[in-house]
Amino acid sequence: MTTTLDRAPHRGTRPARGGFGRLLHAEWTKFRTVRAWVLTTIGSALVICLVGLLATAAVHERGGDAPGALPVGPGGEAVNDSFTFVHQPLAGDGTLTVSVSSLTGEGEGEGEDGGGASPKGGNDGRSALAPWAKAGIIVKDSLEQGSPYASVMVTGAHGVRMQYDFTHDTAGLPGEVSPESPRLLRLKRSGDVITGYQSLDGDRWTEVGTARLPGLSRTPQVGLFVTSPSVAESTGTGTGFSPAVATGTFDTVSLEGGWSGGPWLTGQVGRDAGTSGSYTRSTGSQAVASGGGFTLTGAGDIAPVVGGPAASGVRTVENFLVGAFAGLIMLVVVATSCITAEYRRGLIAVTLAAGPGRSRVLVAKALVMGSVAFAAGLASAAVMVPFGGARSAANGFPVLTVPTATELRVVVGTGLLLATASVLALALGTVLRRSAVAITAVVVGMVLPYLLATAAVLPEGASDWLLKVTPAAGFALQQSVERYDQVVSVYSPATGYHPLAPWEGFAVLCAYTALAFGAAVVLLRRRDV
Repeated sequence: MTTTLDRAPHRGTRPARGGFGRLLHAEWTKFRTVRAWVLTTIGSALVICLVGLLATAAVHERGGDAPGALPVGPGGEAVNDSFTFVHQPLAGDGTLTVSVSSLTGEGEGEGEDGGGASPKGGNDGRSALAPWAKAGIIVKDSLEQGSPYASVMVTGAHGVRMQYDFTHDTAGLPGEVSPESPRLLRLKRSGDVITGYQSLDGDRWTEVGTARLPGLSRTPQVGLFVTSPSVAESTGTGTGFSPAVATGTFDTVSLEGGWSGGPWLTGQVGRDAGTSGSYTRSTGSQAVASGGGFTLTGAGDIAPVVGGPAASGVRTVENFLVGAFAGLIMLVVVATSCITAEYRRGLIAVTLAAGPGRSRVLVAKALVMGSVAFAAGLASAAVMVPFGGARSAANGFPVLTVPTATELRVVVGTGLLLATASVLALALGTVLRRSAVAITAVVVGMVLPYLLATAAVLPEGASDWLLKVTPAAGFALQQSVERYDQVVSVYSPATGYHPLAPWEGFAVLCAYTALAFGAAVVLLRRRDV
C-alpha cells in the first residue's frame, strides 16, 4: 500500500511536465492547419515589404542639388564633415595653442535659438551666427571625410566645447568670445590620446576633456578650422533652415613638438553636405593670414547627420518599414481569432478540458502567436532594410547610415513589436470574447495614435504624449535616427523622433500587454466557458 501511494504522485507529475509540451504542439498544429491564419500571417510580411517598396519608388531628378552619398564616421553613422581648414602634419606628439578673439556669422535669414540662431554682426537682416557655429583647433586623422578627429572650439552660443568622432561632446567654459574676452584653446597629442584645454588668460589652464583615437595616424593633420551649419528659423509652416557662414579670428598660434616646420596649408574639407545651401556654396571658404594669426571663413558642419528638414532628400531605415502598422493590423486579426473563434464555435470547452490548466492554454496560444508574428516581422525587416537602402541609392536618394548595432535592433525590434502586439490582441480577445471589439481596441489604442503622431496632424506636444502613454510607444523600437544636443534639427514624431528611447517605448507596450494578459488569465480561470 505504501509503495502504491509513493508512486501515484510521481505518475501524476510527469504528465504535467509533458502536458504543456503536448499542449504547445496542439496549438501550433491548430494554427498551421487553419489556412486563413497562415495566409494572413504570410500576407502581413508581404504587405510590410510592399508598402516599403512603394515608399522607395520615387526617383530623384538628378541635378545641381541632387544629394550625394553621405560620409560615414568611425562609429558607422552618417556624418557631416565639412569645414575650412588651415593645417600642418604633426609627426608624433605635440601641442597646438591658439587664441580665438572673434566668431561672427552671416546668413540668408535671422534665426532663433532653441533650435536656431541669434543674429549677430550687423543690422542688414542677413547677419546671423548659428548657435553651433564652430571655430577652434582640430587633430584629424586625414583630410578624408569621416576620418577620426578630436577638437576643442568656441561656439556661437554654447561656449567652449571639446568634440571628437562626431558623436562625443563635452562642455567647457560658457560665454561668447570677443576681443575683450578671448578664449585660449590648446590640444595636446600623446600617442592616440588627445587632450583639450581652455584658458581665459593664458596662465591658468583647465582640462576640457580627453579623447582616445585608436589607430590614429603617425602624421595626422592638425590646425585651425571654422564651420557653420544652417540657421533654424520659424516660418509660417514650422521651422525652416537658412544657409549661414561663420568667420573666426585667431590672434596667436603657438606650436610645440613634432611639427613639420613647413608652411600652413589652406583648404576645404568636403563640402557643406547639404547643411548650408546655395548661399554658402557661392560664398566659399576663405583663410587670410594676419600677423601671427589667421581669419577663417567657412560653412558646413562636423557632426552626425540627423533626420528632419536639415536632411531633406535623405532616407532613413524607418522609411523602408513604414508598412509595419499594416502588417501589425493583419496579425492582430489572426491573434484575436485564435481565441474568439473557439468561443464563437463552442470549442473553447474542449480546448480547456484537454489542457493541463486554463492559464497554460493561454500561455501556449501566446507563445505560438508571438513566435509566428515575430518571424513575420523579422523576415520582412531583414529583407526591406538592405533592399530598401539599395533601391533608394539606385533611385538617387542617399540613405542615412547607422551603426550595425542600431540596424540590428531595428530589424529584431520589428519582430518584437509585432509579436508583443499580437499577444496583446490575444489577451484582449480573451477578455472581450469578440474579434471585432478586440481588434478595434488594439487599432484605437496602438495604431491610431501612431498614425496621428507621425502624420503631423496634431500639435507636437500632443503627439509626444500619445507616443509616451499609449501602446504606440512600442513603435520607438523602429527608430534608427538619434537625437544629439549639439545638432540643430526638428526633433518630433513627424520627422521620425519618438519621445521615448527605443527600449523605453517597448517597455510601455510590454506593460500594457502584461496587464491585459494578466486580466485574461484571471477571467479565463473564473468565467464559465
